[in-house]
Amino acid sequence: MTRQEHLKFCKTCTNRDMDLKVGLVCKLTGRIADFEGECESYNLDEVAVAKMNDDIEMEGSEITAKVSDQTLEKLKSEQSLPAAIFAGIFIGILAAIAWAAITVVTNMKIGLVAIAIGAAVGLGMRHFGKGLDPIYGICGAIIALISCFFGDILSIIGFVANNAQLGYFETLIRFDYTQIFSIMSEIASPMDLIFYAIAAWEGYKFSFRQFTQKDLYKLENEK
Repeated sequence: MTRQEHLKFCKTCTNRDMDLKVGLVCKLTGRIADFEGECESYNLDEVAVAKMNDDIEMEGSEITAKVSDQTLEKLKSEQSLPAAIFAGIFIGILAAIAWAAITVVTNMKIGLVAIAIGAAVGLGMRHFGKGLDPIYGICGAIIALISCFFGDILSIIGFVANNAQLGYFETLIRFDYTQIFSIMSEIASPMDLIFYAIAAWEGYKFSFRQFTQKDLYKLENEK
């Protein structure tokens, strides 16, 4: 067994002791754990379990560093990048349409909505993808950015449709998309870049599966 696999027992055992040189050791032997399977001297410290943090969530590399290889393999088998990407794109499209509708109706570009888009995309990817690997965060950031950009395009089309008194679908088909970048460069502001950056960060951060310390303890001991 690895040191990490031993520690999942030692951290919640009443027979644990701290050695400043090597870390947790067995109070009965004075040495670090070296058992295989399960420790015959293990005695559950219910107070230690109750004190485990159940608020602060860990993610990504922090999780992989704290669980055994067996638990990590189980968690990674539950990952689904296609499901995460599909959920992110679907939510991103819906959020972009909603943002465009709000912008056209209010005649105001509310940058905070872009932040909400990033969070929605990330949370959707987390729920459906259950990802731990960095690729989930990268995809979340990219989809969040594209969704914000798509929302801006739909807003422009909405304004053009209103000014020309055309239907939105008709304008969507007839619009000259070669002009989209020049139009966006004229109406863009430095604050847009800030909101886009925050949206991308949230798309990245929220795309990862998260666990508390107590969640990880339960996972390690459900086998």
